[in-house]
Amino acid sequence: MHVAFEVDQSKSAGDQAVPLHNRWHPDNPSASSVKPGDEFRVECREWTDAQLGNNDSSNDVRDVNLDFCHVLSGPIEVEGAEPGDLLVVDILDLGPCQPPQDQGPAPGQGWGYTGVFAKVNGGGFLTDHFPDAYKAIWDFHGQDATSRHIPGVRYTGITHPGLFGTAPSADLLGEWNRREQALIDTDPDRVPPLALPPLEADCLAGNANGDLLKKIAREGARTVPARENGGNHDIKNFTRGSRVYYPVHVPGAKLSGGDLHFSQGDGEITFCGAIEMGGFIDFGVDLIKDGMNKYGVLYNPIFMPGRVEPRYSEFVTFIGVSVDEEGTNHYMNATVAYRRACLNAIEYLKKFGYSGEQAYLLLGSAPIEGRISGIVDIPNSCCSLYLPTAIFDFDVRPNKEGPQSADRGSAAKTS
Repeated sequence: MHVAFEVDQSKSAGDQAVPLHNRWHPDNPSASSVKPGDEFRVECREWTDAQLGNNDSSNDVRDVNLDFCHVLSGPIEVEGAEPGDLLVVDILDLGPCQPPQDQGPAPGQGWGYTGVFAKVNGGGFLTDHFPDAYKAIWDFHGQDATSRHIPGVRYTGITHPGLFGTAPSADLLGEWNRREQALIDTDPDRVPPLALPPLEADCLAGNANGDLLKKIAREGARTVPARENGGNHDIKNFTRGSRVYYPVHVPGAKLSGGDLHFSQGDGEITFCGAIEMGGFIDFGVDLIKDGMNKYGVLYNPIFMPGRVEPRYSEFVTFIGVSVDEEGTNHYMNATVAYRRACLNAIEYLKKFGYSGEQAYLLLGSAPIEGRISGIVDIPNSCCSLYLPTAIFDFDVRPNKEGPQSADRGSAAKTS
C-alpha cells in the first residue's frame, strides 16, 4: 500500500517531514498526488497532536490548546479533479497506529481517550450540566475497548475518521467566514463561543511559508464544524466499506483529514466524546466528472455507509421531547429533545453507581444509536437514545429487584 502521507508518531505535527495543517484554505500546498483508481494510505496524528496523556488527571483536558486543532494530514491532490466534479472516496481500512504498540506515549498506541471539555474551553452538548473537565482512558483489545475510569463496560468499537474533506474555493471560504462571523456577532461574548473565526496564532499550513503562510493564517477556516466540503462530520458509520462523494471546489480536490476515532456514540455528545486516537486510513479514489451537477450535490457530500458495525441487538432506549430542563416547551426542537434523552440516560446509569461524568463519557464513546423519532407531532419533537445492554458486565435492564448499584470508581478529574 502506497503511503501518500506519512506520520512519525514520536514527532509533533509541525516537526513531520511534511508538517500537518490545521486550517481549511485553497492555497494549502499539496503534500502528494494520486490518480483516479489509486489505493493509498494516509497516516494521522491524534486531533490535538497528542496534548492529552495516558494518566489519571484531566488537567490536560482543561488546559488543551484548541486553537491548534484539528491537525490534518494532506492535502492529497487527485490528478484530473476539477471544480464541479465529485471525488469518490472509498474507505478500505483504518485503525490505530501500526505496528501496534502497547501503551505507547501517543493516543492510538494501544490506547485512546474520551474527554468532557470544560465549558470555558470547548464545552460540549451538556456543558451547562457538566461544566468541568473530565477524562476516561480506554485500552484497546483488538476490536474491543475497556476503561479503568468506567469499569463494568466492554464494547466493540466502530472505527472511523471524524474528519475528512476537500479544500474550499476562495469564494466558498469567504462565504464561510462571512456567515460564521455574522453568527458570532449575535452574541460575541458567549461562552463557549457560537463559532470560531480565523485566527493567525497557532496556524499550521504544511510546507507553506512566508507570505503564503501569513495569508493562510489570516484567512483560513478553523476545522471544528462540518461544512460544504465535508469536514468534521463525526458520523460513526463512516467506517470500513463506506463510499463518500465529496464536492470538488479546487483543481486537484486537495483531500485532507484526520481525527480518527476507535469508537463513538451518535452525537459525540461530550465534544470530545469519541475514543480519540492516531492511526492510519486506507483509501481508494475515483472521479465523477461534472458529478455535482449530474447528481444535484450543491452543498454537502453524500455517502454510502459500510457494512461493518458492532452487532448489538438489545437496547435500553431513552426518550426525550422538546421540553427543556426548566419546563419551557420549545416548538419541534430536536436538539432539546436529544439533550433530554441523554440526560434521562445519565440519570438512569447513576442508579447503578456511575457518576454523572462517567455516564456522560460512556454515552459519548460507546456505539449508542441516536435517532430523530418524531418530527411532526406539534409542539414536541421526539428523539431517542438506544443504549446496548450487552456492553455491561451486569444486567442494566429494569427489573423488580431494582438496579445493581456498586462502587464504579471515577473518571479522571482536574486537580
